[in-house]
Amino acid sequence: MVYTLPELPYPYDALEPYYDQETVRIHHDLHHKGYVDGLNNAAAKLTEARAAGDYSLIKHWERELAFHGAGHILHSLFWENMSPSGGGAPQGVLAQQIEQDFGSFADFKKHFSAATVAVEGSGWGLLVWNPHADRLEIMTAEKHQDLAIWGVTPLLVCDVWEHAYYLKYQNKRAAWVEAWWNLVNWPDVETRLTKARNK
Repeated sequence: MVYTLPELPYPYDALEPYYDQETVRIHHDLHHKGYVDGLNNAAAKLTEARAAGDYSLIKHWERELAFHGAGHILHSLFWENMSPSGGGAPQGVLAQQIEQDFGSFADFKKHFSAATVAVEGSGWGLLVWNPHADRLEIMTAEKHQDLAIWGVTPLLVCDVWEHAYYLKYQNKRAAWVEAWWNLVNWPDVETRLTKARNK
């Protein structure tokens, strides 16, 4: 299988003024593409290792597979989690689940923002569905792949690698996260929740 860079679901400038056109272009066309290329390379090297029976670099290529693979998946979700008509508050079953699991949307938003801003180094804030507990959880990921719970389904992700926001927000991560809430595509998140709960 060859992995490909997905098209953006909107023009580069569609998320202005919260997410600037140049950052979206660089983030998608260079950074996300880099993860796709890295994932394809790691997969090819693992295929070569199996064919040759030479696993001397297995640790390296397995790490590359996890890093680039998780980067590709999270970025693909990130683009779809945003919309030019996003923001506001969730509705329907998503709103009900958030209220059940976090007390209120306001409490959820405070928790998610605090966790995301506090990510050590580069990483992500994530809202996930945990099928083991039948509830939503807020998690953070360092890099793309560290600190996960096995089996959870990511529903909503906020990228806090500096390349995601530095041109507009410099080192003001909290300002980026606050602006990002204006872009959240709640119908997309609700669709993902419905699918995850019905698995």
